[in-house]
Amino acid sequence: MTDRPPLPPFTRETAAQKVQAAEDAWNTRDPEKVSLAYSPDSVWRNRDTFVTGRAQIVDMLTDKWGREQEYALRKDLWAFDGNRIAVRFQYECRDADGQWWRSYGNELWEFDEHGLMTRREASINDVPIEEKERRIHGPRPDAERGDSFPVQ
Repeated sequence: MTDRPPLPPFTRETAAQKVQAAEDAWNTRDPEKVSLAYSPDSVWRNRDTFVTGRAQIVDMLTDKWGREQEYALRKDLWAFDGNRIAVRFQYECRDADGQWWRSYGNELWEFDEHGLMTRREASINDVPIEEKERRIHGPRPDAERGDSFPVQ
């Protein structure tokens, strides 16, 4: 098994690195790449969807990013302890009809000793927005790394 640093137990610095790495990966919208951060038997709850294992993660993300066009994400470290991290996040995307959405969520993450996520639970709420209300335009610029993203 190859390690995926940083490894638990997390410090504030290494937990923040893990969160930024996840944000960077998800902003690629590459399901195969994203899936490599998860253990082969990782268990997810994403809204009302339950998946287990990398193949199902890839399928879910492929479907997600097929629907959620121009997806761009920001994640913030909320808390950490040992091998667990809590994250709050926001992302924006538009649907096939051109409606823009801002999605607010919280995630609970659990990692194995190799730094792979074994459990992810995400609760997400969607708010329709006008294009002029958008605040997230692509991946986070380097100058904004480490900055908390405002709720509104």
